[in-house]
Amino acid sequence: MSKLRNYITDVPGIEVGHAQNIKALTGCTVVLCRKGAVAGVDVRGGAPGTRETDLLQPGNMVQKVHAVMLAGGSAFGLDAASGVMRYLEEKQVGFQTREARVPIVPSAILYDLDLGDSKVRPDAKMGYQACVNASSKETAEGVIGAGTGASVGKMLGHKEAMKSGVGSASIQLGRGIVVGAIAAVNPVGDVYDPHTGEFVAGIRTQKKTMEWMRLASRVPMIHRNTVIGVVAVNANFTKAEMMRVAQMAHDGMARAIRPVHTQYDGDTIFALATGGKRADLSTVGVFAAEAFAMAIVRAVRASVSAGGLPGLASIEK
Repeated sequence: MSKLRNYITDVPGIEVGHAQNIKALTGCTVVLCRKGAVAGVDVRGGAPGTRETDLLQPGNMVQKVHAVMLAGGSAFGLDAASGVMRYLEEKQVGFQTREARVPIVPSAILYDLDLGDSKVRPDAKMGYQACVNASSKETAEGVIGAGTGASVGKMLGHKEAMKSGVGSASIQLGRGIVVGAIAAVNPVGDVYDPHTGEFVAGIRTQKKTMEWMRLASRVPMIHRNTVIGVVAVNANFTKAEMMRVAQMAHDGMARAIRPVHTQYDGDTIFALATGGKRADLSTVGVFAAEAFAMAIVRAVRASVSAGGLPGLASIEK
């Protein structure tokens, strides 16, 4: 296997495409698996915005998905998945019914309406363009795609927040198995390096978000948050097993973000198995969590300043 680029596209069968409106500060990211991937999902946040997640339950009929759409725009952004469906239908990719091939495209959104132009949201046209842009060689991170309007550390509002975006990572295991992750990072909380425990990005006050929460009688952070993402592996698993991988991947989110999974976040992780290898479920889940944590840190480190918020990639130049 060639050298890893530390991106989810290192997983065979995975392509990523981004589309965005930089002026309006919103966008979407598609994770394509044209040959189909067995998928699971786990939603931990109290304010999710999702589409086609029920069919990922192990008892339901459809076994594979053909893409996952991640988008800004709050619930409006779910429309971007329609563009992905149109693109895949044109490519004759989908679940075969008697009358048509129906592309299966689960989706999740984050809230970015408070940064940039709230009247501009990801739509079907933008979702289609993300597919046109998709490649197995994609490695872009930062203020792009679903992370274009993302920010971190927002408990006191944007006056003390920082810019965030999209990050990705991959880890090679034995026998050619690769675990990858991609995350659009938009939490109310702060980002920490999971290996050192050091603060990386978030609220720009001496007291960090957890300290403010302890002091506050009411936490003023409603409806502005969410971390969404995908983990993937080139191994053979069932839907129930991929649901477990998605659950374990949330451990990586919890290591890198404080606080996480609040009532004001819609934290959602999809897990994809593209097949081809035999792998231990627990091992894959452990490294899915590690890859997701790495992707979160990379998202904030790669983000430039935008929308009046400072980004580490601009600060550290």
